Amino acid sequence: MKIVGVETFIVGNPWKNWLFVKVNTDEGIHGIGEGSLGHYSRTVEAAIHEMKSYIIGLEVFQTELLVSRLSRHIYADGGQIKMCAISALEIACWDAIGKALNQPIYNLVGGRVHDRIPAYVNGWYRCERTPEAFAKAAKRVVDLGYFAMKFDPFGAALARLTPKEEDLAIDLVAAVRDAAGPHALLAVEAHSRFTPSSAIRIGKRLESYHPAWFEEPVPHGNIGAMVDVARHLDIPLATGENFSSKQQVAELLRHDAVDILNIEPLHMGGILGSRKVADMVDAHYGTVIPHAAQGPICTLACLHIDAATPNSWVQETFEDFNEPWERDLLTAFPRIVDGYFELPQGPGIGADLNLEEVRRHPYAETEMSLFEDDWQFRRTKPRR
Repeated sequence: MKIVGVETFIVGNPWKNWLFVKVNTDEGIHGIGEGSLGHYSRTVEAAIHEMKSYIIGLEVFQTELLVSRLSRHIYADGGQIKMCAISALEIACWDAIGKALNQPIYNLVGGRVHDRIPAYVNGWYRCERTPEAFAKAAKRVVDLGYFAMKFDPFGAALARLTPKEEDLAIDLVAAVRDAAGPHALLAVEAHSRFTPSSAIRIGKRLESYHPAWFEEPVPHGNIGAMVDVARHLDIPLATGENFSSKQQVAELLRHDAVDILNIEPLHMGGILGSRKVADMVDAHYGTVIPHAAQGPICTLACLHIDAATPNSWVQETFEDFNEPWERDLLTAFPRIVDGYFELPQGPGIGADLNLEEVRRHPYAETEMSLFEDDWQFRRTKPRR
């Protein structure tokens, strides 16, 4: 079963554009994948089409060769852009393999070790930055059945906060903790914004609210800085979504200071690459919480990784707070019941693209504030 063609589709929405890929084979079986990367969807799309000549004629089962060939033969680092292009194709190949074998992907990369996947919700706090508004929004999350949520209380701050801004951020955390209750898993996102000293001071103030983790308090590029912050705090740190190689993960793990890795499957070579990295994390007694701030195909890929990964913990989801038509982009999507994802059903990734719905949402240009989670965006007229 050989690869004979690659198609791409961009779906526009007010948050970010999603890039989907379809890999066609000579036996009529196709697979779908995703390569969304913030405001670089067209850039990744171009990379996919520049790369595809290296994989036309390759057997779809040869996912290791596909990743190796595109990593090595395209002799440039490329970082997240290159890895998103590679991962989109890898995920699509696994989907085609699953369809050919009539098996879900998780059965092909280790088998099911979890019958359902705990979800933590993101994107729920599109509201005024007041304790009252955050508490009301958090209560809605609880009412929807979730017991875990993540949020960024820091607005558009960068590097340091004024005393007033810092107090407001802590008040927002306190309001969410009070609304969600003492047993809710609350993750505090910082979007790589602080200096190490600021991160340590703020992290100390967060300790009394018992966050499940404090995410990316400093930029990911200086691993030593992240390790230093982790060793000063009595709350867990999480990082990893911006890493684009397993070597970066290995460098972090060797310090044994951070044991929650929110790896981004689209930066790790897709499904099998993420499983390998999860095993690296497991060797250091850590857990993985795959990053899923893209479209629904990426969420499905994460669920297959979770299902087959013993040390997966909770899975990020925006699905109840994205555009209402998001689920319509696919022919099927797992339910979230009592805060848990049901596993994808059916062969491959468990769904196909609904191309009629995809074409209803063309590429859209947006202007964003400094950090996406401020939700300060303005959508211009969509254009093809």
